[in-house]
Amino acid sequence: MTDNLNASLDDLLNQHFAGKVVRKDLTKMIKEGANVPVYVLEYLLGMYCASNDAEVIREGMENVKRILAENYVRPDEGEKVKSKIKELGSYKVIDKVIDKVTVKLNEKRDVYEALLSNLGVKGVEISSTTVKQYEKLLAGGIWCIVSMNYFYEENQKGSPFGITELKPIQLPNMDMEQLFEGRRAFTEDQWLDVLTRSTGMEPTVLEQRVKWHLLARMIPLVENNYNLCELGPRGTGKSHIYKEISPNSLLVSGGQTTVANLFYNMSTRKVGLVGLWDVVAFDEVAGISFKDSDGVQIMKDYMASGSFSRGRDSINASASMVFVGNINQSVETLVKTSHLLAPFPDVMIDSAFFDRFHAYIPGWEVPKMRPEFFTNQYGLIVDYLAESLREMRKYSFADAIDKYFKLGNNLNQRDTIAVRRTVSGLLKLLYPHGQYDKTAITKEAVQRCLEYALEVRRRVKEQLKKIGGMEFYDVHFSYIDNETREEHFVSVPEQGGGGLIPEGQMKPGTLHTITNGPSGMLGLYRLETQVIGGNGKLTLSGVGSGMAGKEPVKVAFDYFKANVSRVSASAKPGDHDFHLHIVELHNTGASEAMTLPSFVTFCSALLGKPVQSQIVVLGDMSLGGSIIPVENLAQSLQVAFDSGAKRILIPMSSVGDIPSVPGELFAKFQTSFYSGPVDAVFKALGVD
Repeated sequence: MTDNLNASLDDLLNQHFAGKVVRKDLTKMIKEGANVPVYVLEYLLGMYCASNDAEVIREGMENVKRILAENYVRPDEGEKVKSKIKELGSYKVIDKVIDKVTVKLNEKRDVYEALLSNLGVKGVEISSTTVKQYEKLLAGGIWCIVSMNYFYEENQKGSPFGITELKPIQLPNMDMEQLFEGRRAFTEDQWLDVLTRSTGMEPTVLEQRVKWHLLARMIPLVENNYNLCELGPRGTGKSHIYKEISPNSLLVSGGQTTVANLFYNMSTRKVGLVGLWDVVAFDEVAGISFKDSDGVQIMKDYMASGSFSRGRDSINASASMVFVGNINQSVETLVKTSHLLAPFPDVMIDSAFFDRFHAYIPGWEVPKMRPEFFTNQYGLIVDYLAESLREMRKYSFADAIDKYFKLGNNLNQRDTIAVRRTVSGLLKLLYPHGQYDKTAITKEAVQRCLEYALEVRRRVKEQLKKIGGMEFYDVHFSYIDNETREEHFVSVPEQGGGGLIPEGQMKPGTLHTITNGPSGMLGLYRLETQVIGGNGKLTLSGVGSGMAGKEPVKVAFDYFKANVSRVSASAKPGDHDFHLHIVELHNTGASEAMTLPSFVTFCSALLGKPVQSQIVVLGDMSLGGSIIPVENLAQSLQVAFDSGAKRILIPMSSVGDIPSVPGELFAKFQTSFYSGPVDAVFKALGVD
C-alpha cells in the first residue's frame, strides 16, 4: 500500500511540477561527500536531475558529481585550489568556484572585501555594485558560484585574488501561477506529504501530529515577523530547516551577539540581520547573550511590532524570529516543578519577552532522526520550495477564521494575533492557491489549522502563567462554531488537565487538596483513606510517608481521635485502624500543609460518607484546630479549575483574599466557606 502511495505521489509531482522535483535519495548520496547546505546541492540537481527518467538521472548525477569535484572547494583543498588559480591566472575549469562568500567593509581602504570560507582567502576586493545587489553578503554570507583570477604586483595592499563574477545559488525567478495550478492536483494530506518530503523526511513513517509539527517549523518562512519557539531533546532536527532548506534564513549559533549585528549599526547606519533575512533563527537558546544591556529590550520591541528604535530613527523589518534549544530533563518533571521555557538564559526569563511568542512547538513529540525517517522519494527542489515560501510572505490568510468561527473570550489581543498568524501560515503552506480560489479552503481545513494554532499559543500562555502568575490566568482557549454556536476548548497534552479530578462520586475517605509542595510550586494531591477493624493505629504511605509529611498527618490524626465525636456521637476511632495514602497528581514530593484535609478524609472514611463530587478542600489548621488561611488563593483556584474541580471549600479567614481572584475564575466554582475543622467536614460532605 505504501509503495502505491509513493508511486502515486511521485507521479503527481513529476506530472505537475516537471523540472522542479528531485529524488531525495540523490541529495543524500551527494550530501555525504560535500559539506554544503541542501539547497546548494539541489540547485545543481535541479539543473541536471529534475526528471523521473532513469537515464537522465544517471547522466545528471555524473554532471553534478563532476561539477562538485572540480569546483566545490573543500576546506582541506583550499591551498591546492589557490595554487591552481595562481598558475592559471584565472580558474578555467568551468571557470567557477562554489564557496560561501562573506563581505565586510574595509574602512581604511574604503573598499568591500570578501572572505571565501572554504578556500581560506580573505581581503578579496569585490565591487560595490555586487554588494548592493546582494546585501546578504554583508550579513552572514551566502553560497555562490564565483569566477576568480589572480594578479600580483609588489607593494600590493589587497589580496592578489580577484572576483570577476559572482552568482548566488538561488532560483532566478518564481512562477507562482504554476505553483497554484500544480497544487490543485493534490489533496491536503498529499500536499502535506509533499512538503514533508521536500524537506527530506519520509511522511509514511511519521505520525500525523509529527508531520504537523514539521509543518509548523516552516511558518516563519511564509509569515513576516512571526515568533516561534521549539524546545526538545537533541537530535530531532529542530534547526535543520533554517540551516539547510532555505537560502533566505540564517541560523545563529548560540552565543554572544550585539544590537549592531542583529538590528542596527549606529556607526555604519545599516540595518542588521533582521533587515536582510526572512528568518533569523537562534540555535541553542541557553547560550544566547547580548553584549549590550538593552539588547533583550530591543528584541522584545521588535518581536512585538516588527520595528525598533535606534537613535532618532524607528526602523521596520520583516524577519521572523525562531528560538530552538534542548530540554535535558523530562517534560513531565518540568511541567510539575518549573516551566517549559527553563532552558532560556536567566536574562530572558521574562513574561513580557515570552508573551511575544506566537507559538511553541512541542519538540519532545518529534522523534529523534533515524535513517528510516529520511525519504528516498521525490520532493520539490528545496530552492523552488524556498522561493515559493518567500513569495507567500506577500499574502495573508489571517481572516480565514472569521468565515466559520469566532475565538473564545479567554484570548486577549496578543493571543488573537498569535492564533491568526499561525492559522495564516499553516493555510499558506497547505493551500497556497487559496488566495485566489476561496473554495479550496474548507471549513474542516480551517478548523484543523485553528485547533493547532490555539494549542501552540496556549502552550506559551501555560508557561507565562507559571512565570508571571495570575496576570496570565486566562489559558482556557476555545473557539465557537458560527453555524452551531457550539464552543470547543483546546488543551495542551503535557498539562494533563481536566481528567485529574474525575467526575462522579468518589469513595468515602477520598478527597483532593491543593497546597505548596517542597519545590514551592502549587500541587494537586489526592488523599485516600482506608478503614479496617483494629485498635486505633495509623499507617501512612505515598508522597507523605517521609519525615516531612508524617508530622502534619499525625497532628490531624490526634485531633481526629479527640474531636470526631463532635461530628458523630457514635463514631469510635479506637475500634479501627486507618491507612492514609497520599498521591501527588501535579507536583513532586510531600506537602507539610495537609493537616485539615487529612482530618476531613479521616472523618469521611470512618463515617462511610463520600465528599461532594469534584470538590477541592483548601486551607489548613494548627495543632489546636485554629484555621490557617489559603496561601496563593488565586493560583490555587486556577490549579483547581485546570484539574477539573467544580466545587471549592475555602476557610472564612481567606474571604479577604477573594478580590485577588479574577471574577471570571471565581465564577467557575460552586463555593462554600467553613469556620472550623468540624464545619469543614460538614461542608465537604454536603451535610447541612
